[in-house]
Amino acid sequence: MTNLRLLIPVLLAVLCFAFVLDLATGTVTIPPDQVLTILLGHEPQRASWTTIIMLFRLPKAITALSAGAALAVSGLMMQTLFRNPLAGPSVLGISSGASLGVALVVLGTAVSQRGARLIEGLGVGGNLTLVLAAALGALLVLAAILIAARWVDNVMTLLIIGLLGGFALNSVVSVLIHFSRPELIQAYLAWSFGSFSNVTWREMSVFLPVSLLACGLSMLVGKPLNGLLLGETYARSMGLSYLPVRLVVIALAAVLVGSVVAYCGPVAFIGIAVPHLARVAAATSDHRVLLPVTAILGSVVAIAADILAQLPGYSAVLPLNAVTALIGSPVIIWFIIRRQKLQRGFF
Repeated sequence: MTNLRLLIPVLLAVLCFAFVLDLATGTVTIPPDQVLTILLGHEPQRASWTTIIMLFRLPKAITALSAGAALAVSGLMMQTLFRNPLAGPSVLGISSGASLGVALVVLGTAVSQRGARLIEGLGVGGNLTLVLAAALGALLVLAAILIAARWVDNVMTLLIIGLLGGFALNSVVSVLIHFSRPELIQAYLAWSFGSFSNVTWREMSVFLPVSLLACGLSMLVGKPLNGLLLGETYARSMGLSYLPVRLVVIALAAVLVGSVVAYCGPVAFIGIAVPHLARVAAATSDHRVLLPVTAILGSVVAIAADILAQLPGYSAVLPLNAVTALIGSPVIIWFIIRRQKLQRGFF
């Protein structure tokens, strides 16, 4: 218990350090003390640093913090619901639905000049177009999942339906890519790489409340998730109303994933890898502890990935999904090997 009481303060301290480091690093390196000076509302040594921090880096860092927590929490809930350690935020096809929505706008509607002029005439352009398209695609998939969840009793069957639905949606995207112009394909691929830098202060007024509210509500389902962890039969024997809990968990996870994908693109691996790190760090399966630990660790990992993607001191920016894959893949491989050794009695 003592270790758990120390764990969250330590993780919060690491998160604060990573947050300041993210603001300090980039093409222009800013001393950490000057970052704190700007955040406290004082004048730094160079006036341009205030513009860099407040206009560009602070929204990106806040987005990484929120998106990392949202993806990690949704991944933990999915792994518990399906009792599958490799389940992640994309397991229900939410990311695929959002990707299809963006593909239809970028590769479909915008294929013709008339479609492009129609979008501009509606006053919707740039990132907002992609956000609306991704959100609509995610919401449609969510509606289909919730309908299926009411009719399908077996959670593994629902998992298979979600996976197959995701494959089907991805195949439609592949067909659109095949018939699209190269410049449009490039625009779609740029979105699919994922980025925390696309969210401006204006868009933050929608993204941040939605993600924080969904994360906050997720913290309240720790006890039902503990029941689900032991299986459907045990949950029902304990008086847990299984179907409503399953619908709530699916809805929360879908909102978390949909909001992140809509604004940041299909950021991968955080939702799969971070819950395993949280279980090791917390050394418990109690979701009342795991949920906050997972949220904080998700923020730390997302900010760390953003720092690595910027290649501090260089003008180049790596694709975010490439960095998250480099971080997430070793974690998943380590978890699989460790689990095999545990089953064979090595530890």
